[in-house]
Amino acid sequence: MNLTGKLLIAMPGLGGAPFERSVVFLCAHSAKGAVGLIVNKPAPDLSFDDLLEQLGIDRTRRTRDIKVHYGGPVEHGRGFVLHSGDYHGPGGTLRVDEHFAMTATLDILEDIAKGRGPDASMLALGYAGWGPGQLESEIRRNGWLTCDATSELVFGAGDDGKWTGALASLGVDPRILSTAAGRA
Repeated sequence: MNLTGKLLIAMPGLGGAPFERSVVFLCAHSAKGAVGLIVNKPAPDLSFDDLLEQLGIDRTRRTRDIKVHYGGPVEHGRGFVLHSGDYHGPGGTLRVDEHFAMTATLDILEDIAKGRGPDASMLALGYAGWGPGQLESEIRRNGWLTCDATSELVFGAGDDGKWTGALASLGVDPRILSTAAGRA
């Protein structure tokens, strides 16, 4: 099973911070483990302009506002830009598939500040990571559902609606979900 480029949808039984009602974009998944970014939890009290100022990057052109998100519980001080596949930085870009890529270098922030960045993007501080077999085990225990990632689900304006939107893409009504898991 390779879930690279898919979305993980946290089930109610997973519960508790940081993953309660989370939608995670999987940037990489293999036998060695998985890495993803939570795409529906905005970082409190931090704007893109504030971040650029902290990094000493001038915003020379007013561009769309980039959302800053809590990407996961690992390495909070590290930033990752999840973006559309149209952007190819000079180094450090992980091409997930033809629609999505992730860049973790300052080049992309400088390009976005100058209006030369990708068509769609979001910035995540931290990431979610799983060791070998860990994610598969959580899926078997009904901790996560998976669905296809779309630009609208990942980059869409409403973070509050991403969890229900991802469930709706599978035809699942969140009101029927239970916090208890079972086997038939």
